[in-house]
Amino acid sequence: MDSALVTPPYVAGPLRLAPFRALRLSPTRIGDPASARTFSRPYHDVTERLERWTQRGFIAHDAVPALYLHEYTVSGITIRGLVGALDVSRRATRPEQRAVLPHEGIYPAQADELADRMSEMGLNPAPILLVQHSPPELRALLADLRARPANHDFVDRAGQAHRLWVITDPGILENIDALLGPTSAVIADGHHRYAAYLRLQQRTPGPATDRGLAMLVDQGDTPLFLGAIHRVLVGSSVADVRAAATSLGMRAVVTSQAEAVASLGPTVLVATDGRIWLVVHLQLTDDRAEVEILHDQLVPALGHGPTRITYHHTVQDALGYVGPQLGTAVLMPAPSVDQVQRIVTAGRLFPEKATSFQPKPAFGVLIRSMRDAEPAPTSPLPRLEIPSQLRS
Repeated sequence: MDSALVTPPYVAGPLRLAPFRALRLSPTRIGDPASARTFSRPYHDVTERLERWTQRGFIAHDAVPALYLHEYTVSGITIRGLVGALDVSRRATRPEQRAVLPHEGIYPAQADELADRMSEMGLNPAPILLVQHSPPELRALLADLRARPANHDFVDRAGQAHRLWVITDPGILENIDALLGPTSAVIADGHHRYAAYLRLQQRTPGPATDRGLAMLVDQGDTPLFLGAIHRVLVGSSVADVRAAATSLGMRAVVTSQAEAVASLGPTVLVATDGRIWLVVHLQLTDDRAEVEILHDQLVPALGHGPTRITYHHTVQDALGYVGPQLGTAVLMPAPSVDQVQRIVTAGRLFPEKATSFQPKPAFGVLIRSMRDAEPAPTSPLPRLEIPSQLRS
């Protein structure tokens, strides 16, 4: 795999989510690890497997193209988002044209592999996750829609609650299109799948590849949780971090574990090998994020290492990989969504694995078949009935 991250191209506006005919797994199959294996190697057999699942009532294929408002609840957090086929057919050549804003770089080989996989399957198996502060008019329109009974209301096998509103009304679709068009959105999750969409579109432009499945969340309505991703600097010591910080004019103080953890927050990092706890006070300017200062300034100034950097979503996990002879954990504060927005609007990217947007939608609720891009049938296809014993 490539060792260097690159910036994926920017999609040009208007921002568009087009209706599509969704494939939907049975509620008993959503949240089941066995479901993901149906979409694994060999990828060219996925179509045949899905046909068998359709015959057994495990998959429904909606007859009419639609946008979907998907609401899901995980551990008490409820997220809602519009799901549709994101238009990726145009590339931005000027900053003001950008409609989709990545906040991390991608590995080209990984994007190529995902593009090959989607091409073999003929599917976008899961939506990428986009986030924005939507226009108040769009928020009000969707609130009116939610006042109606959901078309699908279920709990999946993992205990995640879902509601789906199917949007086919031409007037509502037209209003959504007009309200979304002038806006932009940040990629919260799925940078490599986004890059794969662009590769497929560049290889064979056309109805199947001009779009890719996406879910757009309004952060002002149901905010995603944005967590920190901590680092372990393998081969570097706490003394190395302290010396580097001091050489850059930062204040670095050794303290107790309790005081160090309590100090962690905006402009403050904590470095530890499990025995020594160091609080590093950063000097942020020009809306720079703490993780940028770590990678752009502190790491290059280290006297030793790191030989590699590992990434961890919890403090406990990071501390499991440190020690005086192993490496040093750097505990990070979580960035804010507004901070992410400011940085990407300025044309910068975060370092690798800098953010963790949660919770993500479950796999299998909505899938896009690229083969559905052909002209729609003149008469509706029969809707598949899920056997009662398979309903949740």
